[in-house]
Amino acid sequence: MTRINDDWLTAPAAQAVCAMLTDAGFQALFVGGCVRNALLGVPISDIDISTNATPDQVIAAAKRAGFKSVPTGYDHGTVTVVVDHEPFEITTFRKDVETDGRRAVVAFAKTAEEDAHRRDFTMNALYARPDGAIVDPLGGLEDLRARYLRFIDVAEDRIREDYLRILRFFRFHAHYGNPEGGLDAEGLAAIAANSAGLETLSAERVGSEMRKLLLAPNPSQSLASMAQCGVLARVLPGAEARFLPVLVHLEEQAGLAPDAMRRLVCLGGEGLKDRLRLSNGEAKQLDQLRDALADTAGDAELAYRLGADRARDVALLRAAMTDGQMPGELEQRLVSGDQARGTFPVSAQDLMPAHQGAALGARLKELEARWIASGFALTKEELLA
Repeated sequence: MTRINDDWLTAPAAQAVCAMLTDAGFQALFVGGCVRNALLGVPISDIDISTNATPDQVIAAAKRAGFKSVPTGYDHGTVTVVVDHEPFEITTFRKDVETDGRRAVVAFAKTAEEDAHRRDFTMNALYARPDGAIVDPLGGLEDLRARYLRFIDVAEDRIREDYLRILRFFRFHAHYGNPEGGLDAEGLAAIAANSAGLETLSAERVGSEMRKLLLAPNPSQSLASMAQCGVLARVLPGAEARFLPVLVHLEEQAGLAPDAMRRLVCLGGEGLKDRLRLSNGEAKQLDQLRDALADTAGDAELAYRLGADRARDVALLRAAMTDGQMPGELEQRLVSGDQARGTFPVSAQDLMPAHQGAALGARLKELEARWIASGFALTKEELLA
């Protein structure tokens, strides 16, 4: 029998919350991402527990055990129990009663198998008992071992329950799939037939999924498949994925972590701020990169104006969209420009009263351009001579 034995599972707090349920006569099963990631050997973020206890029974069990409980999603069967300052989301087994492509009406279920059938992908329908033994109601373990992303049961049914699963399909493949195995043909066909449903989703949900997808180590295959089946055009009209593989390769060569806005600029597209509900900071970064790409300024000048990190992003994007080669001695130019920030030796006072108003601004701009062209070497006296 397959088991997991990670530190998070054997930790006293996790075992205590399981004992809280089992001592009361209920099941306690770890589920979803924590089980999937433990089996893959990658870090986990949240620990979720499924049970046949109703929310009221979970709250009562927590009270008897002396733990704090918070009805964070009571109507959907979720109660958060806090043990030693650590939160655990406990959700009653559920089954869908009615769906509209954005949200579902659910009813409580009796078994993990019923609960598994309402989930999205087989690799997310894996459970683990408190002793680490894996419970696999739908055969997801085999798919996980092959890193093969597959919808549960009928792909079209799962998609029509929540159209966000279209984007989740590409995001999960980018993070957990095997590129050599490709994407599931049945899933892609169902996505192509139902992609219009994406237009019913809020920009916040679409934006969140796209950020997570773009932050995968290498989302190139997923984005190319999105383009081929028409999903990319619906989410980001005007975007294209052809330069992304080159950018990812250059990022790896430079030892840079994935950056969602850098990759989004590489994709292009129209109305990105509104379509993905970008924050003001994200929109500013996006505009800076796009403006710099359209500019003829060199690497050192960009580092002087934007900082070395942003200028490096521009150099990566320029290379990805042209010959795929990073320019030589790039880092020296970036350091030179970055160190020159805030050190332009001429001020407006130096040019007054001979220059006033618009003439003053034009003269300052002219002198700054000469200073930059000199490699930031000309002194105040040389510039004013």
